[in-house]
Amino acid sequence: MKELFRVGNLGIYVFGVAIAFGMLAGLWVMMKEARRKGMDSSKMLDLALYTMIAAVVGARIYYILAFNFDHYLQNPIEIFHFRSGGLSIQGALISGILYALWYTKKNNISFLKAADTFAPGIIIGQAIGRIGCDVFGVPMKNIYPWAVKVGNQLLHPAQLYEMFLDLILFAYLWRGRTRIKYNGELFIKYIIGFSINRAIVEFFRSNPIVIQPFSIAHMTSFVIIVLALFIGRIIKRKQSDFQKDLVGSEANVSILEYVFIAAIGLIGTWIYYNIHS
Repeated sequence: MKELFRVGNLGIYVFGVAIAFGMLAGLWVMMKEARRKGMDSSKMLDLALYTMIAAVVGARIYYILAFNFDHYLQNPIEIFHFRSGGLSIQGALISGILYALWYTKKNNISFLKAADTFAPGIIIGQAIGRIGCDVFGVPMKNIYPWAVKVGNQLLHPAQLYEMFLDLILFAYLWRGRTRIKYNGELFIKYIIGFSINRAIVEFFRSNPIVIQPFSIAHMTSFVIIVLALFIGRIIKRKQSDFQKDLVGSEANVSILEYVFIAAIGLIGTWIYYNIHS
């Protein structure tokens, strides 16, 4: 991983900084939505912070089990070497959902309403976090001007592909957050949209293959999409009496917000190529 600077013997890495900024941006969006929907800000902040911790732990566990189990079985001490990389965003999603289900039930919070509140913040955080990721794509078969050179190879900037797809998904969710027809709809759309994004980007990455050309990440995305569609239908059917006023106050998307989204993409691209050039 790219090191920015050192504090004594502690190295500060680009990926860690990007994840930190992504979490802060996501948290800001989450709390903004919580206030708009009239939810308890204190409880929602606790839920967001604890879920982030659970997501990071889950991302590590899933990566170890699904992508590199034999290596960590032979080198168990490296399980705790977070700074060496090795996090699965799909593992983070699964563990985050499981923890949030437990926390909301324990604290008498509507999981579905909280999930809709958090969905835009989660994806904007993921988009920003991708900027610092150093898991590049596969070598390009043809030379394209946006290639990133690593060693003597021109690789697909898979991180940027995912960042832009995530920003598009954020804009879609942000625009539709006041138009949902049932609690949980926005989160279901996030899960499906993110899984599609991940599956697209996976064609430009190198991971363990299950059935050519599909990797284990493709299989995970497929399972998540099928489950999300099935659960979404059940939730919608159970909320036939859903009332529009429970969504929260109206909030139009301004041109400045679209400019802000575009700015994240442009600045993120500039940072990415400056780091990896």
